[in-house]
Amino acid sequence: MTPASAPVLFHGRIVPPQFPYWAVLLQGRPRHGWDDFALRHPRMDRGKRAKLFAPYDALDGYSDHVKEKNILYTDPVTLDEEEKQELNRRLSVLRDLTRNSRAARANRAEVTVRYFVPCQDPHSFAWGVQGQYVTLNGTARRVDAEIRRVLIVDHTAIPFQSLLSIQPRDPDSPVGRLLTGRDE
Repeated sequence: MTPASAPVLFHGRIVPPQFPYWAVLLQGRPRHGWDDFALRHPRMDRGKRAKLFAPYDALDGYSDHVKEKNILYTDPVTLDEEEKQELNRRLSVLRDLTRNSRAARANRAEVTVRYFVPCQDPHSFAWGVQGQYVTLNGTARRVDAEIRRVLIVDHTAIPFQSLLSIQPRDPDSPVGRLLTGRDE
């Protein structure tokens, strides 16, 4: 049965009159009972079927790169002489408190350090020029003023030239009073 000349609306779609598969179209969807095909190809669970059509990341890592571009970078702050002297004083106090591993464990100098981390993305406009300020809370392990010129807090080595501030976590503790200059 083929329509003569006018297009036909079939299940919400316009079908042209010269459509070669009218017989197949009119049969409708295949219905399988317990025949051989149904046994070899059971119906898929709805959860598994939904996974087939779930969205995926066509370009691996693209969304991560887009997120990296949204990071706000700033210029590094230059400290004035008074701030540099105060930072050097606090570093020397921490060096005395962490002169060896036994002293570092006994004193447990809990500090909050704010330091500059330069932009690591070579494709960013800020690479080599700008960066971010990071705040790290932890225990000062060592101050290496001679060789590497770094402050080690927990397992992070922070170069002296990146430091912005060193604050005690508890200003009323003995270490906090030493760092703030309120020796009692």
